[in-house]
Amino acid sequence: MKFERRILRRDMIQCALCADAPCSKACSKLEPDRCLRSIWFDNESEAARLLPKTNPCISCSAPCESACVRPHEVPIQTLVNRLYEEVKPTLVEPIPESDDILRCDLCGIPLENPFLLSSSVVGNNYDMCARAFEAGWAGVAYKTICNFEIHEASPRYAAITGDNGTMIGFKNVEQLSVHSVKENLEVFRKLKEHYPTKLVLASIMGQNETEWEELTRLCDEYGADAIELNFSCPNMMEEGLGSDIGAIPELVEQYTRAARRGTSKPILAKLTPNVEYISEAATAAKRGGADGIAAINTIKSVMNINPYTYLSAPAVHGMSAVGGYSGNAVKPIALRFITELGQNEELKGMHISGMGGIESWKDAPEFILTGSASVQVTTAVMQYGQRIIDDLKSGLKEYLYLSGYKSIKDVVGAALETIGENTDVLERDTVIYPKFLGDRCIGCGRCMISCSDGGHQAIRMNENRRPVMNPSRCVGCHLCVLVCPNNAIRSSGKRVALQSQNS
Repeated sequence: MKFERRILRRDMIQCALCADAPCSKACSKLEPDRCLRSIWFDNESEAARLLPKTNPCISCSAPCESACVRPHEVPIQTLVNRLYEEVKPTLVEPIPESDDILRCDLCGIPLENPFLLSSSVVGNNYDMCARAFEAGWAGVAYKTICNFEIHEASPRYAAITGDNGTMIGFKNVEQLSVHSVKENLEVFRKLKEHYPTKLVLASIMGQNETEWEELTRLCDEYGADAIELNFSCPNMMEEGLGSDIGAIPELVEQYTRAARRGTSKPILAKLTPNVEYISEAATAAKRGGADGIAAINTIKSVMNINPYTYLSAPAVHGMSAVGGYSGNAVKPIALRFITELGQNEELKGMHISGMGGIESWKDAPEFILTGSASVQVTTAVMQYGQRIIDDLKSGLKEYLYLSGYKSIKDVVGAALETIGENTDVLERDTVIYPKFLGDRCIGCGRCMISCSDGGHQAIRMNENRRPVMNPSRCVGCHLCVLVCPNNAIRSSGKRVALQSQNS
């Protein structure tokens, strides 16, 4: 089943994705904000399914656009019309209302769907977790609890943003839960009392074997379904904590074994990406008694150095520090580590809970296909809110159903055989030329510029400002496909043998 988007995020780039959106308040026929949100999160088919049978925008004066916080800057009426004209006719069949196809498990613990809040500020108290459960999240990895005092810095966040202000990459110097162990344990007890079918994954960090064992035992006693060992936080002040542990397999094994003494419930080791290979720590966790691996935590980073003050962000009283990098920008790095774990024969049978840049539903299958049986989300929730679960679930459900799968288990690790550890596995005797779509080309010449200055000088512009390719120069790198601002260049899909290139 091929999925091809017709409406893109850039078509509504000025939309602020408002809370209690004025556009929907101004419309009595549909909820424009819900449709816009689905478009934003790569889920245009869901946006089309939300529409009534008859298009209410015909002969409408578009009060939604006037009510917008950016009046008339978001083409709401045009987008709704496009959903009716371009997307709705392509909806092959209705998707079952039941979410049964999303059901899975974490080390044998049933999950309604694979989506969990990851251990962070997004799951830091009862209210946040309860609202997440009500919204449709299957579980939460609660913010890491510990016996030592936490004093957070202010400010503690920074970001690299796109043209419209949305976060591409996110940095934090956040540490662990500021609540006492007793307070957090009461949250676990209350959550399990009120939401017995939801997963409570207790994240912990100890300073020695005794603490790792004792915290595990307490979390077990107060109802946590499973334990996540935080061997990966990059922001700890003291040595020998967080990512310092995850970089030393011997310590991972030692503290995992200590935690195992405190419970018979499933244990996941949350590992750091701040290593060359993650498998050594993962196999050490398995030797220590872990049932699964959670990865990746944030990547050590420095960003946004001010050329006048010399401080990187976030700056606190004239100083800055290395911090943890997350967001959609880190997804390729996260997938590389998940693939490594998924391809490791020594880890077969262990649960992998993947995270690192998941924002839309399309990100989730990438983690699942490389070996993750559940996925965790933080930065996207911080930016857009818990409401993203609607499109995560509906998008993944449609993908599974239309692809003919019966459950998530059918696709876990399915892509692993296609990914080599290095480029030696790649065939190098043929070329796939790009295909230029004249009806979509706007004549900007960006393809020519990139090919001339960053490629192989294979494109020129003709008298009508349309690109013309010289096949004797083209090497099929597809740089032109990537830089085209109007999606007017695509892969031809046809392989040509190198020896026949000049014929």
